Amino acid sequence: MIGKWQHRWRCLRRVRVFVALGTLLVVTPCAWAQASVTLYGVIDTSVEITNPGGGWVTRMDSGAYRGSRFGMRGSEPIGDGTSILFALENGFSSANGTLATAGTLFNRQAWIGAGGPWGEVRVGQQYSPIYIPFKGEIDAFGAGTIASGLNNFSKITPYVSNAITYLLPHIAGFDATVMMALRAPGDNNGNGLAGNFETVSYRYGPLRIAYAHQQTHGSGALRANMGGVTYEIEKTTLFADWFNGAGSGASALHNDGIAVSLRYAFTVRLNASLGYAYVRDLSGKDNDADQFSAMCEYNFSKTLLFYASAGWLRNRNDATFTLRGVNVIGLPPTWPGAPVRGVQLGMIDRF
Repeated sequence: MIGKWQHRWRCLRRVRVFVALGTLLVVTPCAWAQASVTLYGVIDTSVEITNPGGGWVTRMDSGAYRGSRFGMRGSEPIGDGTSILFALENGFSSANGTLATAGTLFNRQAWIGAGGPWGEVRVGQQYSPIYIPFKGEIDAFGAGTIASGLNNFSKITPYVSNAITYLLPHIAGFDATVMMALRAPGDNNGNGLAGNFETVSYRYGPLRIAYAHQQTHGSGALRANMGGVTYEIEKTTLFADWFNGAGSGASALHNDGIAVSLRYAFTVRLNASLGYAYVRDLSGKDNDADQFSAMCEYNFSKTLLFYASAGWLRNRNDATFTLRGVNVIGLPPTWPGAPVRGVQLGMIDRF
């Protein structure tokens, strides 16, 4: 009798073990297998030779085309096609290893949100919707390097703190984004908000039309508008842009301008771009400027890119525009109205 019960007990224990193992094999993949965290980064280093009017200056730049950065992004499905999302991203100098913003680890992105078929919501430190990818997609130079007149003459807010963003789902060729930034403590301007940003674009075949607006408040307040049209003709892509901007205070910018450019793909790896940009001073002082540009890019591999760019910028009267990059402060003209010329050779490695 005792042996019979011992045998039954051993069988029951085996069944329980098999059930437990089966549960782990079935439940664990469903609950955790699709969650992911990705480490990524960009290292952008270039050598620039520029003459701001008083002589040629050679320097090493970081982030002239695509800001040097490293970060983490993650996604965890929670059902019905919806996932919890997050991104943490830091900017740094590949020339000397310093943080892009002293004392701030994640100066570019630090947000959490959710996304699904209904769109995407993000909360925290984020890119301005006008910055990436909007501005780079309406310019043959990707709104980067010293060759981009659009980048040199226009002004937007690149990063936004305390922001709430809604990215609408892609519908019949339309894409749109709305961002609102909450006021920081002690900022009594802005009617309860530190700023608002809106972008919308429409694509139909080879044609793309895009428009963006921003209004920020408080110190460094800026109202800006930007629009662009791109059209693809076989290996050639044409770009036409318009922009304006107005800040607060007597010395703040108050101007508008245009930029036209084209990119030609010689091969799938090699392309070249030419462009012209003009900015008009609306303050009544006629501090206008224009720029001629050229650029060449070669994709050595999926992760490695070489680029060469050049710009010739002509300031009028007391204008002080200069050649700069995405995360590069340009050399100031030697005197108000001085022309600025430069060339740049760089490489980008992605991981």
